Amino acid sequence: MTNDTLKETPLIKAHQKMGAKLVDFGGWNMPIHYGSQIDEHHQVRNDAGMFDVCHMTIVDLRGCEVIAYLAKLLANDVAKIADKPGKALYSCMLNNSGGVIDDLIIYSMEPAWVRVIVNSSTREKDIAWMRTQIGTMAVDLNERDDLAMIAVQGPNARTLAAQALGDDIAGAYELKPFNALLINAGADNERFVARTGYTGEDGYEIVCANDQAETMWNQLADAGVKPCGLGARDTLRLEAGMNLYGNDMDENQSPLESGLSWTVDFSNEQRQFNGREALEKQKEQGLNYKFVGLILKGKGVLRAHQKVLLEVAVDGSKEGELTSGSFSPTMQQAIGFARVSLETGDTCLVEIRKKQLAAQVVKLPFVRQGKILVE
Repeated sequence: MTNDTLKETPLIKAHQKMGAKLVDFGGWNMPIHYGSQIDEHHQVRNDAGMFDVCHMTIVDLRGCEVIAYLAKLLANDVAKIADKPGKALYSCMLNNSGGVIDDLIIYSMEPAWVRVIVNSSTREKDIAWMRTQIGTMAVDLNERDDLAMIAVQGPNARTLAAQALGDDIAGAYELKPFNALLINAGADNERFVARTGYTGEDGYEIVCANDQAETMWNQLADAGVKPCGLGARDTLRLEAGMNLYGNDMDENQSPLESGLSWTVDFSNEQRQFNGREALEKQKEQGLNYKFVGLILKGKGVLRAHQKVLLEVAVDGSKEGELTSGSFSPTMQQAIGFARVSLETGDTCLVEIRKKQLAAQVVKLPFVRQGKILVE
């Protein structure tokens, strides 16, 4: 795919003016960094940075049967937030075999209006699947390609966003984590502000009209919020123990095999969500792998698809695999996620360039709110 055929967000001119290194990211011309991925990572952990996430897909679902529709569509139970305006819920959308079509965030805004944010890389298949699942239900699906989204993340993110955007996001500062607010509804400067993110730090994800995104970006920059690229976003989410679709889970793995059991709600026996039967069978038979964090003990870099082995072979044990991996700027060590044999203990071996190197097995996450959580 050439640069001429790549899709661009409303912020492309701002990225170019700021000297971003642009790369092909799932068919989008996106900034990987603005000079130093490491500096941008530390900027978010220690102060405030902003990310262009306009490539993400915003979908509005409206209608009197929206909650019933989502009860079938999602593994988590949207009924938990149905009567809580602005409350967000993280869930996986499963196929009938229990595989993950995508992971997404749902915001319950009104009794008959739910906003959904899905990944850019799965945009077309997600929308197609969601439409087929509507059937004859009273649900209207509207893909909001008229809207842009900017993520402002870091310990000082909310303070600087308030200074930069003022009345445009007035009231957002009081939002509780994993909640959203619609500000200036119906006006030209309508803003959807959510206290969510993908970095393990505090902050907002702010939605505005496409033609207002560049102005907002520049206002944030003038207030001291530094632009950050997708490189830092990946190391931040990895440290924070947040899965990446296509790496850590896909249609071939269930949430139970991907460290996402907590996102599956079996409590309502009457709720027959897609994939439920397959997941219940998987629970009954037992999993073949467990999903863990790894820290490389020596020098080297952990990468997806590297083999993970037991230190001492056990009959019938299965070979594991890294699903995500990178160097952690905060911890100054190589870290990763892996799907490993059930027999794996506190340590294991990772095969890197035909050498078997020792790694520590830890519980995720590695870092949250700027603090290292593993020893």
